[in-house]
Amino acid sequence: QMGLGHEEGLGAPCLKCKDKCEGFELHFWRKICRNCKCGQEEHDIPTSNEEDRKVGKLFEDTKYTALIAKLRNDGAPVYKRNVMILTNPVPAKKNVSINTVTYEWAPPVQNQTLARQYMEMLPKEKQPVAGSEGAQYRKKQLAKQLPAHDQDPSKCHELSPSEVKQMEQFVKKYKNEALGVGDVKLPGELETRATDQSNVSNGERGTSAAVGAMEDKSPDQKASQYSCYECKLNMEEGDPAVYAEHAGYDKLWHPACFVCCICSELLVDMIYFWKKGNLYCGRHYCESEKPRCAGCDELIFSNEYTRAEGQNWHLKHFCCFDCDRILAGEIYVMLTEKPVCRPCYMKNHATTCQSCHNAIDPEAQRVAYNNFNWHATQECFFCSCCSKGLIGRKFMSVEGMVFCSVECKKKIMS
Repeated sequence: QMGLGHEEGLGAPCLKCKDKCEGFELHFWRKICRNCKCGQEEHDIPTSNEEDRKVGKLFEDTKYTALIAKLRNDGAPVYKRNVMILTNPVPAKKNVSINTVTYEWAPPVQNQTLARQYMEMLPKEKQPVAGSEGAQYRKKQLAKQLPAHDQDPSKCHELSPSEVKQMEQFVKKYKNEALGVGDVKLPGELETRATDQSNVSNGERGTSAAVGAMEDKSPDQKASQYSCYECKLNMEEGDPAVYAEHAGYDKLWHPACFVCCICSELLVDMIYFWKKGNLYCGRHYCESEKPRCAGCDELIFSNEYTRAEGQNWHLKHFCCFDCDRILAGEIYVMLTEKPVCRPCYMKNHATTCQSCHNAIDPEAQRVAYNNFNWHATQECFFCSCCSKGLIGRKFMSVEGMVFCSVECKKKIMS
């Protein structure tokens, strides 16, 4: 089954490894490139409608169906992101030339001036202008914050029928209770919203929300009554603010403050998950509810899994990062949070002894000094001049040679 999309982005260059990577090739169950081991999001995969299908599926069966369209051919939901094209006349020396800026996403508001102000309040390097680093940033965050395998069982690797069922229930629950899309408004517009809500008396919640936003203030106090829920600084009445329906109309954010409470990244396309007074991106919300396998990056829906090295793993995914051999009961070495079996460690990663030029076993004692390594034995760690063993003794080192005394050092160095 090619459910993981193995043709998607095949051969795309890695933005991190540059020429070292021969081009993207998806591992058969890890969500990484087989060639350079970087994630899919690190590769310059041409934007297909894959991302728009993923977000479309996320909004299916939610109150955000206004943001999706159904494809004619297969009836699949696709995200209709709001693309904004601004045309600025630029006064040149002789005639006026037209300069257009295309935003690959903009808040779906009627008022374009508001959308434009919103964009300008984001850090320059995060504004999704087509062809800019901001567009790359958005693309990477779409992949990172909203992994397809957190909502679509068919994008997961070999789930059992019961795991599929649990996952479907989990997704249904978060679509109802936590998932939302931020809305851009001027702070003053929210007052009427909050008042209307309390008149309809939306349970007790609506009323208290309204009171929070209203606090009958006299006109001169009014200017600074709005403060950002994230940075606590005042908000200007004429500046766009983001609000999140699940959080209630009494909370507002600066556009640049609408971030995930775990990774502090801008919530991509204002898609948020609300839980216990905090905004989360999709990835971190799901991790606050379920363990995530450090091997395949999927959420774990089975009762049997293992914890090792402070991370969670599907039993079958606690494997060597180099050769995928299962490590249960085997000797392994952790390299930057990835387990590697002993043979692969010896072949690909082990340091070499400066004296005998053999690889140093991960279990063996060694001496390391200034990027040089030795077996910690009398046979390998001795004075380069008089061959006296140096284990447990003072020594001096020069360019990978070691000496027991100044005299020996002088003899060789002269």
